Amino acid sequence: MTVVNLNKFRKAKVRADKQTQAEENAVKFGRTKAQKQLEAAQTDKARQELDGKERE
Repeated sequence: MTVVNLNKFRKAKVRADKQTQAEENAVKFGRTKAQKQLEAAQTDKARQELDGKERE
């Protein structure tokens, strides 16, 4: 018979559950690199247009 440390087992299970949840959230809410770059470009363009209108 082998002795098992229940705390280690419990903590390993919690870590695995958190990893699974993180992967699900990444799929559900994550954005691709291209989407992030597009959003950043749109924000920069909008900021530049706004700055141009302030100077007029």
